[in-house]
Amino acid sequence: MMSKDKEAVVYCRVSTEKNTQETSLARQEEELITYAHTLDFNVVQVFSDKHSGYEVDREGLLEMLDYMKQNRIHTLFVQDETRIGRGHARMAVLHLLQKNDTTVYSLNEKGTLALNDMDT
Repeated sequence: MMSKDKEAVVYCRVSTEKNTQETSLARQEEELITYAHTLDFNVVQVFSDKHSGYEVDREGLLEMLDYMKQNRIHTLFVQDETRIGRGHARMAVLHLLQKNDTTVYSLNEKGTLALNDMDT
């Protein structure tokens, strides 16, 4: 059995409900699970939203934050930091993730996001 510190969740987001975005969600999920596996992480849950990144009140995002806290998961995989959110919403979510000692891996950056540097 894999150790708890090698468990991770995946978060995918697209900004609209358009059908073309469905493939983007599926692609994000597939690419992120593959990326997590290459780093020897076990993806235990996938969360997604079809919602603007400027809003914090996103069902998938809120479920993900609750799940991570309840299950003590401290690793998150995203396509890039804009999937977490945009503007003030991004800052709020990054602050919550940092408070919970979460390591965020970004596929586009091919590494971790430095949450303490995310002040802009």
